[in-house]
Amino acid sequence: MTSVADAARDNAEWCDAMCRAHGSPGTFTALAWTNPARTPPLYPDAVTLSPDATAADVLDHIDAGPGASVKDSFATLDLPGFEVLFEGQWIHREPPERRVPAIAWEVVADAATLRDWEQACFLGGVTGLFLQALLEEVTIVCGRIEGDIVCGSVLTARDRVVGVSNVYASGCDMGTAWEGTVAMAADLYPGRPLVGWEIDPADAVRHGFTTIGPLRVWSKVV
Repeated sequence: MTSVADAARDNAEWCDAMCRAHGSPGTFTALAWTNPARTPPLYPDAVTLSPDATAADVLDHIDAGPGASVKDSFATLDLPGFEVLFEGQWIHREPPERRVPAIAWEVVADAATLRDWEQACFLGGVTGLFLQALLEEVTIVCGRIEGDIVCGSVLTARDRVVGVSNVYASGCDMGTAWEGTVAMAADLYPGRPLVGWEIDPADAVRHGFTTIGPLRVWSKVV
């Protein structure tokens, strides 16, 4: 059975892939993934992998100064000097059946397309976060209308699950983005359950996901 631990491990692996692409890999233990260097924007400095993780298991292994953040995967920590930035829900979906999405989807396969994907994802507000090295680690997918990228997501394939993250829509509705993401996961990784997390899981739930547990992201109080 897919668990919060499976989803948290996938998310930590994705965070580590992002950090490796930027030249700063983290460290895994049974209790947490941590990074002693400040991680790229929008990514935590630590992700807990077990409800038994303590504040010391996390804070002793990161730069806990201003700008630090911790993903508390089981919503169990009390982190002195930190405040809850936001809460979310882990999500899970049984293996989807293959289907043809409403718009054309493809795997991002080169640096130029990845730049267009990032531009559409962040509407130009963030650049240089998604580096070409990621294309060797994860599967980044996009949907197009009349040739323009209008939505996309990231799929992270593991032995037990496929992680779904960074689902966005910039030229269509979120329903189209989730529909295509699920369809691509079914096509590329048939028979595997999907996991991820969302602050508001409503769109994911409408596309077959269920919530399986809470999480918190803590931020250092400045």
